Amino acid sequence: MTNTIGFIGTGVMGKSMVKHLMNAGHKIHLFTRTKSKAQELLDLGAIWEESVASLTKNVDVIISIVGYPHDVKAIYLGENGIISNAQPGTFLIDMTTSDPVLAETIFKAAEEKGVHSLDAPVSGGDVGAKNGKLTIMVGGQQKAFESMRPILEKMGENIVLQGPAGAGQHTKMANQITIASNMIGVSEAIMYAKKAGLDPVRVLKSISTGAAGSWSLSNLAPRMIKGDSDPGFYMKHFIKDMKIALANAQQMGLQTPGLTLSLELYEELAEKGLEDRGTQALINWFEDDL
Repeated sequence: MTNTIGFIGTGVMGKSMVKHLMNAGHKIHLFTRTKSKAQELLDLGAIWEESVASLTKNVDVIISIVGYPHDVKAIYLGENGIISNAQPGTFLIDMTTSDPVLAETIFKAAEEKGVHSLDAPVSGGDVGAKNGKLTIMVGGQQKAFESMRPILEKMGENIVLQGPAGAGQHTKMANQITIASNMIGVSEAIMYAKKAGLDPVRVLKSISTGAAGSWSLSNLAPRMIKGDSDPGFYMKHFIKDMKIALANAQQMGLQTPGLTLSLELYEELAEKGLEDRGTQALINWFEDDL
């Protein structure tokens, strides 16, 4: 079964995700703030829409992956937003990493209009998006999840319904908390290897497949060693994620020293003008020539 899908956001990951959906035969309508960023997809046959409202009226599934919670709120809520213009029975899938409370708000507003809403943030960065192997963490109702699973499977392979609305976002926060401390460890390990006079590439061959192994060590550490800080995932977006996670942890009365330290280091780098670099640019904090 193919659907007419509206897709909002064609950034580092969104563009590859749209390509997978198009290759599966889905008809795609696009809207993004900067039309030129969607030109490659338009050349492949995607249909441009001039506004969120016009896109919403022409599709039966809407997928969004934008930058910040305020972007999510702007496109979903309000007179010109998705929910106000969606036809009953439309499926909404927000794949932005956003605030769990906002996901719950969107779900309730959608439910009142007879619209189905899922929060489905992803992990895997540009590589996972290009390969169609994103991890997708979903919050929402079981029936809606099962209906949308075939579409989600075109973009990812580890797809789990975590619970009701907001559960996908809470799971992504757990993911980001894990990465936050891990990125410090990866950076310190590379710097230790260098200071000890070792070849860090050779060191990675030993430690990447042992108990220290992680996605960041296998995929981002080689970029760190090469000095490649091109964004697979923007530092500024990771800072946003960590702030959401920290705020929710504080509301729960949970102490997160690793998350707190990681946020401090990344914010220092952002202040030095590196916010549009990839998260692997954390290595710059440890280098003498920053």
